[in-house]
Amino acid sequence: MQYMLMIYGSEAAEGSMTESQMGEVMGAYKAYSEALVKAGVMAGGERLKPTAAATTVRVVSGKTEVLNGPYADTKEQLGGYYLINVPDLDAALSWAARCPGASHGTVEVRPVWAM
Repeated sequence: MQYMLMIYGSEAAEGSMTESQMGEVMGAYKAYSEALVKAGVMAGGERLKPTAAATTVRVVSGKTEVLNGPYADTKEQLGGYYLINVPDLDAALSWAARCPGASHGTVEVRPVWAM
C-alpha cells in the first residue's frame, strides 16, 4: 500500500540555522532517503521550495483567483514529502518516526487513495 509522508516544519527555524546545523539536517535526510531506497519502499520524494514561492489557485463562483504565497498562515509549513510502498499503516508509522522531520516538526502519514 502507498503512503505519503508529508513533512511539516518551521521555515523561520530553518532560516535561522547555521550552515553547520543545516549540513547536519541535510545529512540526516540523505541517510534516511538511502535507508528507504535500501529497504525497497521508496516510491518518490522531494524537498519543496519555501511557501513564498507558492501560488494558490481557487475557483469562486466560476471565476479563477490566483494568489501569490500560501493560502493559510500557519506555524508549520509543508517542506517536503516521501511516497512509500509498505504493507500497512504500522510500517508507514515506523518509517515516519525515523524521518528527521519528526524530531523538529511533524510528519503526517496519509494513505494514497488509488483511483
